[in-house]
Amino acid sequence: MKYASGRTTIQAMLCIGFLALTGCDSSKPAAKSDADAPVATDGDPTAAVSQLTGKIAVEGSSTVAPITTQAKERFNEQHPDVTISVIGEGTSNGFKSFVKKETDIQDASRPIKQKELDSCKESGLEFIEVPVAYDGLTIAVHPKNSFVKSLTVDQLQKIFRSGDSAKTWKDVDASWPDKKISIFSPGTGSGTYDYFSEVVIGKEGSLRDDGQINLNEDDNILVRGVAGDEFAIGYFGYSYYERNKKDLQAVPIINPAGDAVLPTAESIESGEYAPFSRPLLIYLNVESLDKVEVETFIESYMTNIREIVAAANYVPLPESVYTAATQNIENRVVGTHYLTAEGEKREGSILNVFKPENLKK
Repeated sequence: MKYASGRTTIQAMLCIGFLALTGCDSSKPAAKSDADAPVATDGDPTAAVSQLTGKIAVEGSSTVAPITTQAKERFNEQHPDVTISVIGEGTSNGFKSFVKKETDIQDASRPIKQKELDSCKESGLEFIEVPVAYDGLTIAVHPKNSFVKSLTVDQLQKIFRSGDSAKTWKDVDASWPDKKISIFSPGTGSGTYDYFSEVVIGKEGSLRDDGQINLNEDDNILVRGVAGDEFAIGYFGYSYYERNKKDLQAVPIINPAGDAVLPTAESIESGEYAPFSRPLLIYLNVESLDKVEVETFIESYMTNIREIVAAANYVPLPESVYTAATQNIENRVVGTHYLTAEGEKREGSILNVFKPENLKK
């Protein structure tokens, strides 16, 4: 299955990647390089370096940024003259640039919203939606915290909602210490903030914004905040917990079945870590895919997606999802699967949501 006229195919890229081993021939000329330049083989660490140049702008989720950064580092081993900037200042903040066509790729820890889709239509931006990984939004406390054995969504509401918020741990559970809770949360421009608020608070309420909560778009600052205060609590993507778990303690969450479940690769993939298992996505500006450096980067991203996701400490998606997403890229299938015809968020597992019949342009 091929791209539109003049574009390479994912299959052709694979042929190039294994040229030295199989003798497979590619008809696509090397872009922005001399005719006799060595061919880059993205899957081969001993491959020759290409002469591809250009710039690629990526913004959005700080949660997804480690995945795209892994893709960037792998790609730059063979294409060092392509400059890829990855800025993780929050999904909502990233969409503001993306809808204005200021970026090529949008990292997102939540699906696009109806108002963002409307802005894309106004600016004439067409995009391709690409799920890349599972994440388990991780609620963490200090390693010396010996009293929080698990948390329910109702208890999280007491801690994080505005209004009659808990001031001390004793306000959450009478058997817990009468110590002030230090709260660390992504900022309001973060898709993780949106997701957590939707799951814990719901549509009728809002997260607290008093002096007891520390908001920051940088997950590393949130990690340091929780790690530095014995009575702190915070939340962030599973990757940040995995990389810092010697300084943090993940809290088991009581799922809808009544079981206390820790975030692990297995519990996230199975959905047992509910309601905090979620898909992570990237959105591609279709016009940007006409630039050979962007197209080649995305080919590398998708060809190596499972290794990239695992290296970033996230959980790969089912192969059928990656296959469908790759076909959508090849065929320039635009739109989102996560909004209904009425503009409401579509719920369900990724296997049930990421289907052609759910596509909304």
